[in-house]
Amino acid sequence: MTPTRESAAEALELAGKIALQLRASRRTIAVAESLTSGMLSARLGAAPEASEWFRGGVVAYAPEVKFTVLGVPEGPVVTASCASAMASGVARLMLADVGIGITGVGGPGSEEGRAAGKVFIAICDAAGARTEEFSFAGEPEQVVHEATASALRLCLEAIAESTALG
Repeated sequence: MTPTRESAAEALELAGKIALQLRASRRTIAVAESLTSGMLSARLGAAPEASEWFRGGVVAYAPEVKFTVLGVPEGPVVTASCASAMASGVARLMLADVGIGITGVGGPGSEEGRAAGKVFIAICDAAGARTEEFSFAGEPEQVVHEATASALRLCLEAIAESTALG
């Protein structure tokens, strides 16, 4: 199953909405991604006025990069706690108001006892950290696209919630 043009268009639309929210609230965002290998950063970087609100990203594919650069505690890396540590680590590293961390198994096989398609996405901001767990079906490319779109959706929800709280 190959990602559709509609899924790419949806991701760009979500990134545009994130851009509007962040610009309006004068906040910034940074991402730490593993499974998505930079796709999340690419979607955000393509949104309007990204230089005003997108601080950057770290593609931490190797566990050692997660440990040494992002401050993830050593241990399994396909976990909710790893995604959360990635989100807070990249926010701290890039001096961003919001951090996103995404880790998982694209497939085709399992890793660390987790099935292909298992993904953890965390958002860290002034309101705290929240992590969601997903199970996506399909080939690795489809899992990456679904994970990217889900991260954008979660991010938009978190930003809207924290903006409403003041």
